[in-house]
Amino acid sequence: MGNETDRFPLMQFKAKISNDPNDVFSSWNDSVHFCKWQGVTCGSKHQRATSLNLQGLSLSGNISPHAGNLTFLRFLSLGSNRFHGEIPREVGHLFRLRFINLTNNQLSGEIQGGISNCSELANCSNLQQLYFDGNNFGGELPSSIGNMSNLVQLGLGRYPISGTIPEEVGNLVNLYRLDMDGNLFSGSIPISFGKRQKLERLTLNHNLLSGEIPVFLGPSHPEVGNLKSINAFDVSENILCGEIPKTIRDCSRLEILNMQGNFLQGPIPSSFVSSKGLQRIDLSRNNLSGNITNELEKLIFLQYLNLSFNNFEAEVPKTGVFSNANAFSLVGNRNLCGGIPELQLPECPGKEEKHRKPSIVTILATTIRNSCKQLADSLQKT
Repeated sequence: MGNETDRFPLMQFKAKISNDPNDVFSSWNDSVHFCKWQGVTCGSKHQRATSLNLQGLSLSGNISPHAGNLTFLRFLSLGSNRFHGEIPREVGHLFRLRFINLTNNQLSGEIQGGISNCSELANCSNLQQLYFDGNNFGGELPSSIGNMSNLVQLGLGRYPISGTIPEEVGNLVNLYRLDMDGNLFSGSIPISFGKRQKLERLTLNHNLLSGEIPVFLGPSHPEVGNLKSINAFDVSENILCGEIPKTIRDCSRLEILNMQGNFLQGPIPSSFVSSKGLQRIDLSRNNLSGNITNELEKLIFLQYLNLSFNNFEAEVPKTGVFSNANAFSLVGNRNLCGGIPELQLPECPGKEEKHRKPSIVTILATTIRNSCKQLADSLQKT
């Protein structure tokens, strides 16, 4: 029947399952070799389990510590089930693991327990894809995560994890996808993120991040580099202040830009037009001001633009995305005029009337800039 080494740890894994509504484990018995059990794949040479895939089967129970004895395992996917309790420390013994997916379960405990129990991190350094999204972990993200140098995808969304984002995340030189949305991260966005020139997707939305958006969006920081490959950047629903960096023009592959629900001020940079591939821009619910730059008309791939609930004024462009009333939103900006007829905005005044008196927006922007840090501090304390 071949090598039987992994039969015992697999049976111990089964023993920790409290509910199996799809009768998955009916095949896990002595009459069938474990390499033929549902969800188990073995290597042909040594007859050792190399993959355990029980994704989306509505299983309940704990993850058995004996899983750490499946030492040939490269692929572990237990996502979208009802596993609860902590991730066993023994999982850190699986030095051959390349892929872990534990998303959408009810796992709990400190996030340090989930990740830095790979502190044995020398062992876990071969991991390439790690997904822990949608569990009940708490605590802070350990700086030791920076040792997982082979990671290409990291999903840590919807926990919630608290504390600051470790600068050591910037050591993950091969990372091209990083999801940290829906947590309680506070403090500023690490400037070390700018080292990640392979990064294609960065989601930090729905946290408590504050301060200004770092200049790593372009090369204004040469020793750090810039996010040359980024195509999705989401920092919405935080406490970010300051202006939108003009260096965004250097993100030539950018397609999705979500910055809504912050305290950003100032104008929309005309340099947006350099990111010609932009398809979606959401800058709503900020304190942006000034004219709506005509450069946005030149973004030929732009399908959605939301500038609602800001302080924009003056004439609305009419071509490009602005020619389709269903493709953009400007509600909540009180001083706009012109645009396509569907907007039902007033006609724009003559040029001699446009700049008769300074806008109150200038005063408001200064007040917002000065009070943003106090606001961030007070929100984080609550």
